[in-house]
Amino acid sequence: MAAQQDQQNLATVDVHTAKDLLNSSGYRYLDVRSVEEFNKSHVENAHNVPYMFITEAGRVKNPDFVNQVAAICKNEDHLIVACNSGGRSSRACVDLIDSGYKNVVNMGGGYSAWVDAGFAGNKPAEELKTSCKFRP
Repeated sequence: MAAQQDQQNLATVDVHTAKDLLNSSGYRYLDVRSVEEFNKSHVENAHNVPYMFITEAGRVKNPDFVNQVAAICKNEDHLIVACNSGGRSSRACVDLIDSGYKNVVNMGGGYSAWVDAGFAGNKPAEELKTSCKFRP
């Protein structure tokens, strides 16, 4: 039986390293925030596949997450996975690795850290960032 990945052993990079990888190493950016968060602002050329949904019943994991990623990314693709702050993306990375993806890294701090680093343009941070609805 294959060992399952856990969040503690997950490869995580900071936003500066993530930006370098996106610009020079053929990595793709997988944004696992909600469609609403993604539409507010996102990394250029990012792919959006929400990892969780907010429903009347509360937070629910996207049951089709891995299949939706598989529709746009191959197992061999190099992926930087990010959410708003790093929680959803770390869980998404574990699911992807457990499903056979080989080159997956989590972007520590998420899109909020990307904005804070000044990588999202000239708009004020409050116009670009969203409060994380997925934290307890």
